[in-house]
Amino acid sequence: MIMTEISLAWLLTKVTSPVVGATKLHHIEGAAKAVDLELADDEQKYLEEPYVPHPLAGVMAQNKRSDASKKHVWTTGAQKIIGGEK
Repeated sequence: MIMTEISLAWLLTKVTSPVVGATKLHHIEGAAKAVDLELADDEQKYLEEPYVPHPLAGVMAQNKRSDASKKHVWTTGAQKIIGGEK
């Protein structure tokens, strides 16, 4: 078992579809193996133990429910999105 499989297995306990930047066949194979790997609660706790939360920065700092009605740097404003509504 490699670190990639363990980290993706952990990520699957948090989200339903992690974004994986696979550029080689072994990346895809590792991601597929992670789906079958089930981490016990104590294993998840062990992996999360060193994590220290920190404030979000940049665009992600604006990604809060309380800021939903505000104008953000990542909004399209008056730009027209190709393929979107006309």
